[in-house]
Amino acid sequence: MAQEYIVVLLVLGAFILAGVLSFWLTPHVSEFAHKVGAMDVPRDSRRMHKKPIPRMGGLAIFMGFMAALMIFGRLDAQMLSILLGAMIIVVLGIFDDIVALGAKFKFCIQIIAAAIPVCIGGLKIEFFTSFNPFSNDPYFSLGVLSIPVTIIWIVGITNAVNLIDGLDGLAAGVSSIAAMTMLAVGLLTNEVMVAITMAALAGSCIGFLPYNFNPAKIFMGDTGSTFLGFMLATMSIEGFFKFYAVISFAVPFLILGLPIFDTASAITRRLMEGRSPMSPDRGHVHHKLVDMGFNVKQAVAILYAISGTLGLTAVILT
Repeated sequence: MAQEYIVVLLVLGAFILAGVLSFWLTPHVSEFAHKVGAMDVPRDSRRMHKKPIPRMGGLAIFMGFMAALMIFGRLDAQMLSILLGAMIIVVLGIFDDIVALGAKFKFCIQIIAAAIPVCIGGLKIEFFTSFNPFSNDPYFSLGVLSIPVTIIWIVGITNAVNLIDGLDGLAAGVSSIAAMTMLAVGLLTNEVMVAITMAALAGSCIGFLPYNFNPAKIFMGDTGSTFLGFMLATMSIEGFFKFYAVISFAVPFLILGLPIFDTASAITRRLMEGRSPMSPDRGHVHHKLVDMGFNVKQAVAILYAISGTLGLTAVILT
């Protein structure tokens, strides 16, 4: 059998298995969330729901993803370091969904989790596209800055996906679109492990979505949103930042454009108002769409369309 067909079968297998397991596990995770008190109780205007809803649904996403990756993926030392960091993120998310941990504590643990694949697995953004018109070099080396820059990227995207998790089905849908885009780019650039990993991630998100669409029966919580952000961030480095061309800059930023834009605007807005960049508010792009008169389903569909357009642009650019 030709190598291309084998890769396609591995990708399809990872996608289907992750989706089926995530779909099957979500009701069981919902029961567990009720037992441990991981409930999202609406206490302010930022919440779109009116009654308590179980969170921690990201645990089903994580388990479906891990099972598919273990069966269809190739786990080298670098991939194992990424998964170790992801496990720390998931455990942190579980505790946060139950007892609501402090922002500074979570931030510190996220830095530790990001440092594991960077310092142990050698996952680094070492080169970056050069936009210097006076230089003939297409890229420049980050040198000693590669470690802090990579950690900042991973922690930043981890929290960016967490911040867009404000409407039913939004974070899971946007993450699945981003993962499918990375899958396509991975196949185009012969990054087989990136494609298989993203197939498992997209499948687990899509398996969870039937329970998360408006009106949601369960939320993914920080367990899911931070895990998805962490995996998208690390795999974007694994797959795309290694190319010494404009793709190394544009493709990851296009694929993750929506959460990056929303996070950047949120931080800027809060700093200009003299508040902490970590303080919550109701100024995210999804809140603004709802305030403009769109219902939750319409707002989510608009953001899906934006993410899909950015993803298609990334594929075309590749």
